[in-house]
Amino acid sequence: MIAGYERAILLSFRRDTMNDIPRSAIQDGRDAGAKSFYKMAKVLDCFSRSKGHLSITDMVEMTGLPRTTIHRIVASLREIGMIDQDHRRGDYRLGLRMFYYGSAVLANLDLDRHARPHVLELHQITGDIVHLHMFDGSQMVCIEREEMGDARLTTLTTIEAAPVHCTSVGKAFLAFQSEALIERIVEEEGLERRTEHTLVEMSALREDLQRIRERGFSRDDEENELDVRCVGAPIRDSRGRVFASISVSGPASRLPLARQDGLAPTVIRTADAISRELGWAGKP
Repeated sequence: MIAGYERAILLSFRRDTMNDIPRSAIQDGRDAGAKSFYKMAKVLDCFSRSKGHLSITDMVEMTGLPRTTIHRIVASLREIGMIDQDHRRGDYRLGLRMFYYGSAVLANLDLDRHARPHVLELHQITGDIVHLHMFDGSQMVCIEREEMGDARLTTLTTIEAAPVHCTSVGKAFLAFQSEALIERIVEEEGLERRTEHTLVEMSALREDLQRIRERGFSRDDEENELDVRCVGAPIRDSRGRVFASISVSGPASRLPLARQDGLAPTVIRTADAISRELGWAGKP
């Protein structure tokens, strides 16, 4: 295994025998390490909300890797707790260590702490419901929501987990992802028709995503819920990658097209301000 090879190189460094190790061997070790981690990532990528339990055969078919390679990778991942075996079913699922890593990422991003003042300010400026969502691998999960105590607004459905294809928070995220990720999400989650306005054709969704990239904000024109419209914008991490989004929502009568266009610059500025708090340099 690569870990053993890299350990040997490290021990050699400690013995001050670096000159005895050919540079090609060190480079080969790095290349082998990258390939091994890439294969492990391919196996972990097989798991999703809709595909929580997989057999060895499933992973072979999904990755295209040889069965012996899959067996070796699964054994290594089981040993460190990243994959567990369900002995009753005979298949595999993600282990609790993955949850630990995910929790650590969220804690260190500290998105809610950095974003909360901006969420409050956006709510105060617009008087509309504000949602802050983060992508969880398949959907957008709400981590912050601010609204007035106005009965007109509290009738709106609280979005705990928002689909990516028909919400402003989802499309603001999706528009800035790779084609491979877009295809994977659509393949796994589908393009469910939530209302008569939902985009259920991939060609129509791609056109909408292109418009979002060009103008910098997304719209949900009663696509997820009738009589609810939203305007969203992407939030970036320190490397400029979009991983979350923010939106304002309200009844359709309160958010006609003209007002959506008027709100968009404010929503974008809020998203950019949160991104800069997270270390983004300001260049998408």
